[in-house]
Parts: sequence; C-alpha cells; structure tokens
Amino acid sequence: MQFLPELFANNREWAAQQAGRDPDFFDRLCAIQRPDHLWIGCSDSRVPANTIVGLAPGEVFVHRNVANIVRPDDPNCLSVVQYAVDVLRISHIIVCGHYRCGGIQAAMGPASAEPLEGWLAPVRSLCREHQDELAALADGERRWDRLCELSVRSQVRVLSRLPTIVNAWAAGRRLVIHGWIYDLHDGLLRDLEVSVDRPAP
Repeated sequence: MQFLPELFANNREWAAQQAGRDPDFFDRLCAIQRPDHLWIGCSDSRVPANTIVGLAPGEVFVHRNVANIVRPDDPNCLSVVQYAVDVLRISHIIVCGHYRCGGIQAAMGPASAEPLEGWLAPVRSLCREHQDELAALADGERRWDRLCELSVRSQVRVLSRLPTIVNAWAAGRRLVIHGWIYDLHDGLLRDLEVSVDRPAP
C-alpha cells in the first residue's frame, strides 16, 4: 500500500468496530438498498449527510456537488434523481445547503476559471435577481448567508419542474421536496419551509 496507508488503516478499524457492535451490519448493507430519502447537498467535507441526520449507511441516497446546485442540463444530477425516484422509489428529496458555502461565496465575487464559473452561473443569476434584497443587508456575511438560503429555495423550484418529478406526481406518487440549510456554527439543520408535494399551479 504505497499511498495513504493511514486511510486504509482507519478503514480496517472502522469495519472491525462496526462488525463488533453489530455482526449483521455488512450483511444488511449487501441487501437491496431501500432508502426513503434522496439528499442533494454540497461537496463540502464538513456537511456529511448521514452523520448530521443520524442515519446509517443505506438509509440515505446521496448526491453532492459544489453549492448543491440542481441544473436541468446536468446529466449526473438528473440520473441520480431519476434512479432515486423511479428505481428506489424514495418519498423525500432534501436539498440541503449550508451557511458559509464556498461555492456561494465564489458566485458573489469576481469570475472564476472554467469549469467552475459555468457551474456557478445559476447562483450568479440568482444574486443579480435578488440584488436589491441583498444590498439592503449591511453585513457582508448576512448577504452571504441569505444567498445560501435563496439558492436552496431556487433548487427546490428547479427540482419541482423536472420531468421525473412531474411524472411521479402525475402518477399519484407521494413525493415531497424539502429545502433545508445546515449551520456549521451549531451543527443544526433549519427547515426553510419551502417543501412542495405537487406541481406548481
């Protein structure tokens, strides 16, 4: 093992601890996964989906990218959503952003190099759309936090218009999209109260 031997050592220790606490743990993981939640979150290493909601491996299907953006032209995200909805038959999609998101901060500043700049384009557009509201906040950190919230709300709207979601609702499926935000300062989630369970009128 030439590279990162400490991570392999950590893995062996973790696997032994899991098996020691629960001898059937890995057998259950090998069974067909049946999570009820799809988590769309940020790639930020400080926001581990399973850990902060207290669920075990196999209980949350996860998609992560810079700034937890849902783009109708992103085949990766669209494939995850389709698989989660059509194959895993999940009932809840959680878009979870977080305060102090570096991707959101980058979208508020000067242009980045590609491909990051193109990826963040929807957040830059959102920043322009809400420039008056953001400008009214005197504190730069509060503007940053508010754009994190506005971005989560926007991603919920984008999701609610995707064909996979619209078709699931048309077929009578119970499927709810939620918008949450995580605070690194206290480790708590906050519900932004933008949940939707049907197409917009």
